[in-house]
Amino acid sequence: MNKTIAERFKRIRGNIAEACARAHRDPRGVRLIAVTKTVDVSTIRNVLELGHADLGESRVQEMVQRNAMIKESISRKLELPDTAQDHRLTQPCWHMIGHLQRNKVKLLLPIVEYIHSVDSLRLAEEINTTAARLGFNHKVKIFLQVKTSQEKQQTGVAVGAVIALAEQIMTLPNLQIVGLMTIAPLTDDMNICRFCFGRLREIFEEMHGEKTCGPHFRHLSMGMSHDYIAAVEEGATMLRIGTALFE
Repeated sequence: MNKTIAERFKRIRGNIAEACARAHRDPRGVRLIAVTKTVDVSTIRNVLELGHADLGESRVQEMVQRNAMIKESISRKLELPDTAQDHRLTQPCWHMIGHLQRNKVKLLLPIVEYIHSVDSLRLAEEINTTAARLGFNHKVKIFLQVKTSQEKQQTGVAVGAVIALAEQIMTLPNLQIVGLMTIAPLTDDMNICRFCFGRLREIFEEMHGEKTCGPHFRHLSMGMSHDYIAAVEEGATMLRIGTALFE
């Protein structure tokens, strides 16, 4: 299994490099998030043993449970002789990529590094308040999720409301907006996906140019297993890939 996953990582990174070449980009500017919601903990350990830290989950409870099991496994390995410098002991960097309910924020914050799915002021305020209660000495890194498609089931901030929401969130002292996120429709028509990605990039460039969100605003989280090549060509800096890695 470890070898198979390594081969898939290699193939995907090769595709990313080719897409970056076409777009005149540096592939080092693209971060791959391994979406682990369909795999077991042993497979996640295999990913970490390959030195890959970025993991994505869409449900809080699963992230909490898996993080605890992985931390316990890492602790046991560190107790063994000659493993302190073992590269296979990579610590996970968790990304919350699914819809987040306000009553789950307290469970999530001690674990997560990035929240990709902030889509309302109420949720942002809950994250801000909870971070203060937990005594965080750092700002929580968030993305604003933007609805760039006509898919009814997709959540996200309306395109025309993104800047206003960002300006409101920027007044919250415990949050740091690091970028925008979107989900393109599940379709074989890459022109539809490109339209969604291009629209997000346009909003990002407008906000970046007007310095709406400050110097940490530098990421576009877009692209999944079926459309990540198009996403890279349209400027993605973070890809959320599950099926292509764990099929």
